[in-house]
Amino acid sequence: MQKIKSLMARQGLKSPQESMADLSPVENLRIPSKEELRELREQPIDPQAEQEIIDSIEEVYFSNDSFDMVQHELEKLPPELNLQELEEYRDKLKRQQAAVSKKVADLILEKQPAYVKELERVTALQTNLQLAAVICTNARRQLSVAKEGFTEASLGLLANQRRRQLLTGLLKSLRTIKTLQRTDVRLSEMLEEEDYPGAIQLCLECQKAASTFKHYSCISELNSKLQDTLEQIEEQLDVALSKTCKHFDVSHYTKVQLAYTLLGKTQTAMDQLHMHFTQAIHNTVFQVVLGYVELCAGNADTKFQKMQYKDLCTHITLDSYIPCLTDLCKALWEVMLSYHRTMQWHEEHDRQENTPIPDDVPAAESDELVVDRSYVKKKLEHGLTRIWQDVQLKVKAYILGTDMSNFKYDDFIVVLDVISRLMQVGEEFCGSKSEVLQESIKRQSINYFKNYHRARLEELRMFLENETWELCPVKSNFNIAQLHEFKFMGQCRSPSVSPSRQAVSSTALAQEELLLFQQYLQEGNPFEMHIEHKEEETEDVLASNGYESDELEKSVYQDYDSDSDVPEELKQDYVDEQTGDAPLKSVSRETIRSKKKSDYNLNKTNAPILTNTTLNVIRLVGKYMQMMNILKPIAFDVIHCVSQLFDYYLYAVYTFFGRNDMYESSGLGLISSRLRTTLNRIQESLIDMEAVGENAGVLGPAEDRKEKVPSPHLSQLVVLTSSGTLYGLAQRVVATESLVFLAEQFESLQSHLDTMMPAAKKPFLQQFYSQTVSTASELRKPIYWIVAAKAIDYEQMLLMMTGVKWDIREIMSQHNVYVDVLLKEFEQFNKRLGDVSRHVRIPLPVSNVLWEHCIRLANRTLVEGYANVKKCSNEGRALMQLDFQQFLMKLEKLTDLRPIPDKEFVETYIKAYYLTENDMEQFIKNHREYSMKQLANLVNVCLGSHINKKARQKLLAAIDDIDRPKR
Repeated sequence: MQKIKSLMARQGLKSPQESMADLSPVENLRIPSKEELRELREQPIDPQAEQEIIDSIEEVYFSNDSFDMVQHELEKLPPELNLQELEEYRDKLKRQQAAVSKKVADLILEKQPAYVKELERVTALQTNLQLAAVICTNARRQLSVAKEGFTEASLGLLANQRRRQLLTGLLKSLRTIKTLQRTDVRLSEMLEEEDYPGAIQLCLECQKAASTFKHYSCISELNSKLQDTLEQIEEQLDVALSKTCKHFDVSHYTKVQLAYTLLGKTQTAMDQLHMHFTQAIHNTVFQVVLGYVELCAGNADTKFQKMQYKDLCTHITLDSYIPCLTDLCKALWEVMLSYHRTMQWHEEHDRQENTPIPDDVPAAESDELVVDRSYVKKKLEHGLTRIWQDVQLKVKAYILGTDMSNFKYDDFIVVLDVISRLMQVGEEFCGSKSEVLQESIKRQSINYFKNYHRARLEELRMFLENETWELCPVKSNFNIAQLHEFKFMGQCRSPSVSPSRQAVSSTALAQEELLLFQQYLQEGNPFEMHIEHKEEETEDVLASNGYESDELEKSVYQDYDSDSDVPEELKQDYVDEQTGDAPLKSVSRETIRSKKKSDYNLNKTNAPILTNTTLNVIRLVGKYMQMMNILKPIAFDVIHCVSQLFDYYLYAVYTFFGRNDMYESSGLGLISSRLRTTLNRIQESLIDMEAVGENAGVLGPAEDRKEKVPSPHLSQLVVLTSSGTLYGLAQRVVATESLVFLAEQFESLQSHLDTMMPAAKKPFLQQFYSQTVSTASELRKPIYWIVAAKAIDYEQMLLMMTGVKWDIREIMSQHNVYVDVLLKEFEQFNKRLGDVSRHVRIPLPVSNVLWEHCIRLANRTLVEGYANVKKCSNEGRALMQLDFQQFLMKLEKLTDLRPIPDKEFVETYIKAYYLTENDMEQFIKNHREYSMKQLANLVNVCLGSHINKKARQKLLAAIDDIDRPKR
């Protein structure tokens, strides 16, 4: 009931009593009594009139605000009060009050049944609430009993069980924490054992466990400690990674890579690896060079360790240069080999892991794995060029740090050989052409080679000026491949190399074809072989006392009897020497036999004819080719210098033995236009004509003269004027044939030189061979012509021919005395030729040239003698033919030279006597080989016999027309 009342209070409702009490005192006084109310009800009032009364009430009486109606009415009173008006107004207010009261009473009576009914419901609700209070009280009492009897005991057991489980988990956690606290000891042990993957795996597991127990305060400290340990492991792992740069170990590197994979830092590891390789290259070269510099400096108090590497290289001494370079390359090889093996490891690893990725691996993880592999592959491939570039720059600084212009040749060749091997390593390593190394070694080589070549040319001039042109005794099977300087060419030289040597060489070649990184993958070093290799090389080319054993002599003559045993190159050389033309492809058995028969080979051996100077030039060529073979960029410069060696030797032989003013007057064409052009070129480009002996001044431009050499002078010990020695024939043979031998060697080297020559410069090499080397044998003609011109007294024969009477009238059966005298001269020449051959072998081409010259001169002397005849008859011409036939018959017994040179020259001139006028005119026009004097004499002698004076004038005019252009 109380709640209903409070609810009504909150809603602003009031009971009828309270509502009545709220009325103002005035209203309370005016409440009608029951009688009044009854009267009011009983009074019949028109509802409409009642409503009009209510409507006439002022609005202010209906306001909700506190309203003082008494005050309101009083204020409405007029200043002057009228009782009647007041009473009327009072009655009006009473009527209005009565109408309102009646209206209120009607409303109350109308709502009273509903009020009563609601009051009854409230009473019933109060009764129900009292019953509910009783039920709640009973329930609480029952619950209290249950709590005491069951809940506290059972739930207590459950709480204790739960607490036990929590404590068990806590104990397990504490044990794990205790284990975590002790892992640092095990981690240290694993790091000492270099078990980096295991250590990282353990550390990561510990970190994972620590993150599980991070709610414990002690774990936060342990977590930071584990993080420090992991960083320490990474540092040691980085150190372990750096060790693979110098000595690659598969198991060690596998552990390191697995460790980085566990860390998820595969790409970082690759970046670090390349940084370590770069550092390893720098540290390695610096330590090697520093060690040699400090060793050579002794106790000198110099702070070499603070120097830059480039400056340090300038302190290397000449004695320690090659050992230091070798050790430098060995150390760099180890670094590059480690990188090579690193790449191999990754390639094999990728092949093993190239299986399809399992389906259970998450897509993100598989993509990351593919990205890592791709990154590592690209990084390694890019690193090849980068590492080789670092190696080149370090070696370049070392190469350019020392002036090598004063090195010994063998030392410089060793340097080139080492650098060449290093460039080979670079090409195999990353396919690089090693432009940096090539440029640096090219600079040093050109600088060295210019000084070296200049010194060698001066040395060659000194050799030539002191050369007595004596035979250098070499074995009959001598070949340039046997010389120390040509060993680098292997077995590709001549068939004279024995089969066993060829087998050895081919085996070495097969080993060379094996890639260096395959050959030295597990052990050894490609830079260890050079010094040891030099000690094993020996030469055996000189014959003892100029003679060889009987067995060797037999083998020489057996070689003559077998075409199959004659090397193809030697066959070509024989033909070339005999004809002076391009070598033919083969030579007949008869030619070789005739060579054996005709050769003035009386000193038991058929060895090549050469001098010490020739041998020296050949050795120089070998040295130059060694340098060219190792360093191809300067191949043209080297070949140009090689050509200068040959040019100077050829020019010296020509100057010493072939220069003579009588060539032009002889009319024999001894010097071809090609040879003359070659000699002029050599004189202009190589010979310093301004230099005079030892006191060569600086008369010309310094740069031009620096490249030239003074003309050599023949040694005073060489006598070329003695008739007893056939005017120095032995020396001439040795000089000329040594030049021919040198040319043959150059020919055999042409293919090798051609492969070394840059394509743009090959025309120079071809021109050198076609214009210079091939002209060597052409020097035989002018050199031996001098001997032929002096060996026989042609002037005496001319004088004797002038005393012969040719205008005889009967046929003679006996030849003239001058023929016998001439033949006597030839016999004497043949005897002296044999005497000379006891000292120096005279080859068949030489004897042929000598005999050819002598016979040509004799035949031309005969024609000149016949041209001096004033009168001649037909019988006289027959006598001339008899004399010439006698000469030819006897001459053919002295020489094997066929056909006899210039035989037609004499016969044609003798037979021209019988020609008619018209034939004679045609003869004059066609035979320009005869001199004007000889042709004029022919016309004059024929005058009176079958040519008249008019015809004579006509023929002499024709001769004059021929001679006019020559003037």
